[in-house]
Amino acid sequence: MMGHVSELAISGIVFSAIISIGLPVVLLILVKKRLGAKAGAAGIGALTFVLFALVLEQILHVVMLRSAGDILNGNVWIYAVYGGLAAAVFEETGRFVAMKFWMKKTLSKENSLMYGVGHGGIESMLIVGFTCIGNLITAVMINSGQIEAMMATVEDGTGKELALQAYSALWTTPGYQFYLAGVERISAIALQIGLSYLVYRAVRYGEKKFFTAALGIHFLVDAVTILLSNYMNVVVLEIVLLVLVAALLVWVKRLYGEEENGAKEKLFPCKVERM
Repeated sequence: MMGHVSELAISGIVFSAIISIGLPVVLLILVKKRLGAKAGAAGIGALTFVLFALVLEQILHVVMLRSAGDILNGNVWIYAVYGGLAAAVFEETGRFVAMKFWMKKTLSKENSLMYGVGHGGIESMLIVGFTCIGNLITAVMINSGQIEAMMATVEDGTGKELALQAYSALWTTPGYQFYLAGVERISAIALQIGLSYLVYRAVRYGEKKFFTAALGIHFLVDAVTILLSNYMNVVVLEIVLLVLVAALLVWVKRLYGEEENGAKEKLFPCKVERM
């Protein structure tokens, strides 16, 4: 028997779809117009994420789950450490490689932010945005009876049971939780922009401490996400993540301002005193 997907759930799906797909587009336009950054930097960020996170990192996961799956899945702390390290190492290494070699002629603080928009934006679209669109279509089909009619023609078996379990998540999950995917993407995109600036500082000025900081922050956020998702309410988890990312952005904003002021001082090293 098919359930009914609530209006709250559907509005949450729509909200998350708009945020995960629309926010990256809006940020790209704003960073380009207000800071004069090049849109190509966003393209490099997107391609780097796909290569390092969706291809290379996934290869590692396949190998590790085949060789040590019982250990990783049997202890949430070990899994959190592994997951945090894998994400941090692959994504921050990819960011470093991209900025050092693929953005050599266009690397600037403005383009580092644009890179982060592309990196976080494509992640948002692929992982959440397109999933939300698929869920929205499915929800409409469930409420209109199309899915029930379709499933009636399918023979009973494991495949049918798995399909029904997947569909049931849309009406058994509390409606408000569908909004959280969009909220989480706001934090994730902001995180990727902040980390991109830190790696930019490491590449541009040879300040290795900023690359180390990017690795550490990325690891911390991902590991904490895995751990807290097993011990506390998802709403509390999103609040914790927002606080962590907000702290990072405050630091990045200060660094960005200091770099801008330092550049001005180099251009105008002497102050002219009025007579």
